[in-house]
Amino acid sequence: MAANPRVLGIVLAGGEGKRLMPLTADRAKPAVPFGGSYRLVDFVLSNLVNAGYHRLCVLTQYKSHSLDRHITQTWRMSTLTGNYVTPVPAQQRRGPHWFTGSADAIYQSMNLIRDEKPDIVVVFGADHVYRMDPQQMVDQHVATGAAVTVAGIRVPRHEATAFGVIDTDETGRKITQFLEKPADPPGLPDDPDATFASMGNYVFSTDALVEALERDAADESSVHDMGGNIIPMMTGDGTAYVYDFADNVIPGATDRDRAYWRDVGTLDSYYDAHMDLVSVHPIFNLYNQQWPILTSSAQRPPAKFVLGGLATESMVAAGAIIVGSNVRHSVVGMDVRVNDGAVVDGCVLLDGVQIGKGAIVRRAILDKNVVVPDGATLGVNLERDRENYHVTPSGIVVVGKDVVVRP
Repeated sequence: MAANPRVLGIVLAGGEGKRLMPLTADRAKPAVPFGGSYRLVDFVLSNLVNAGYHRLCVLTQYKSHSLDRHITQTWRMSTLTGNYVTPVPAQQRRGPHWFTGSADAIYQSMNLIRDEKPDIVVVFGADHVYRMDPQQMVDQHVATGAAVTVAGIRVPRHEATAFGVIDTDETGRKITQFLEKPADPPGLPDDPDATFASMGNYVFSTDALVEALERDAADESSVHDMGGNIIPMMTGDGTAYVYDFADNVIPGATDRDRAYWRDVGTLDSYYDAHMDLVSVHPIFNLYNQQWPILTSSAQRPPAKFVLGGLATESMVAAGAIIVGSNVRHSVVGMDVRVNDGAVVDGCVLLDGVQIGKGAIVRRAILDKNVVVPDGATLGVNLERDRENYHVTPSGIVVVGKDVVVRP
């Protein structure tokens, strides 16, 4: 393989995101807002672009309008050198059916690979919060001569039962088994109390990927999933290797946020990932300008704090106005207004939320344009909140888009 292989990036962004309802009621999971200014898809695209990979296809399917619009309006690359980031909807190229799984999504989009003629295909998921330099993973892939390399993150064995788990040989590099949510996860050669959980990020040699997809498409018993079918198939061939995410070095990373990765597949994990952002020394630092998380710049004035309005251990996006109120340990999106005497504590407020005078909102996620009337409360009486809104297992109150909260 060439010393500087030609790389095509494919981002899998067709997930329905049922566990994030109501945030995914009318948007795809990768389009869910995050961190006051971003969409979830911005993290994977930033990692790929920062690594120098500028030919990227984003495969979409469910409720993709806002995702497609965000990509086309935000992720504009220089066309002079043939670079692009493009959404690719399901097109029924292989018959009258939509994508039946992540592997089928790529199989039905094989024209992208044939047109680009890459040496390497990088296949990443679109709904995780993390920083990673994919080029370091590609370099290891080329050096080992692997057909596929799977990114693995070290997790305690007792927590690994919720993940796809990677078992390796004595070197800790070659994959011997790929196990889906095993009851007794295997330990690592250098750490018996930890195991590799798959991050859902893969690097393929192109010929090997095409062959595996064609074999999988012909298998009527397959569910056509990358982690469930393609990787186990290639593991059986003895051509699969793991890339240890702990080896990835990001410029500007701190000891505290090094190797941070969060799967925001549930409302509780989505909330927890936001809380990771707002401490004085954040667990995940959005302010690392040496490896920036990129997105579109909103045409809004700066946030404003008036009449004693205060925000502590919080992030407040452009256009927000905090009026004579107290915001603590929260992430506040664009154009939010928190009015006189209100208290917002431990919350995620998406764009356009309006908090009325004297309202109290604690440990809540409010989707776009939610209105909390004067004097109303959320997160104070969870039994009452459960009658009207979704409350997560850990007690986070979640209110869907455009809802007016009952007084």
